[in-house]
Amino acid sequence: MLREIIAASVFGTMMIAGAQAADLEGKVLKVGSDTTYPPMETVDERTGEIVGFDVDIMDAICAKINCKAEFVTTAWDGIFAALVQGEFDVVVSGVSITDERKKTMDFSEPYLVVSQAILLRVEDEGTSLEGFQSGSKTLAAQTGTTNAQLAEKLVTRENTRLYDTFAAAILALQNADVDGVIIDGTSAHAYEQEFAGELTAAIKGLESDPLGIVFQKGSPMVDAFNEGLEQIKADGTWDALTAKYWGVEN
Repeated sequence: MLREIIAASVFGTMMIAGAQAADLEGKVLKVGSDTTYPPMETVDERTGEIVGFDVDIMDAICAKINCKAEFVTTAWDGIFAALVQGEFDVVVSGVSITDERKKTMDFSEPYLVVSQAILLRVEDEGTSLEGFQSGSKTLAAQTGTTNAQLAEKLVTRENTRLYDTFAAAILALQNADVDGVIIDGTSAHAYEQEFAGELTAAIKGLESDPLGIVFQKGSPMVDAFNEGLEQIKADGTWDALTAKYWGVEN
């Protein structure tokens, strides 16, 4: 696999052989997602459909546990509050599992583990991590993310610039308002392709985050989704999807 992706299966709990499969009885689940982060989730400009790795993972799990996922675009700012208030059944949006978030929400076992990277302008691709840590450079990130937490750790809060959307952080980099943008390694290649010759993820392999499906606290669906996740790992579906989006299988 890409170095930026670590097999989430090592974090999973093993299914009991021969156990009865979970069945959500065809339940249609409203899935909140900030659909602006390819290849995890984005809106296909040709069809208007929401597509991406997270969509395929949810569809694959639902095929195992008898449910249907309907993704709904929502802004990252406020996405968790909307879940808590019942506007969504689950949130799937490349969400990192953190102890702080666990206080108010429940998570599935990790379905992917990703490391973080720094996106730079091509003319600055020789800049090192030490160059950022020297205190003379700024990093941008989307507010409320683990990307933002890492940026503050690397360059201090004073040299971190937070934006409501990832697109705004990218624009700031393009305009040379900041020196770099923290990005998940899984999405780095997509942005390098989109901004070929302009932006590059020259610094990779930073802190790793486990990603999980997010539920309201106490949701009875968590166990079912963990079972479905284990099934798609066991039958090769998970490997096939990682190959589809990142080119190679585990």
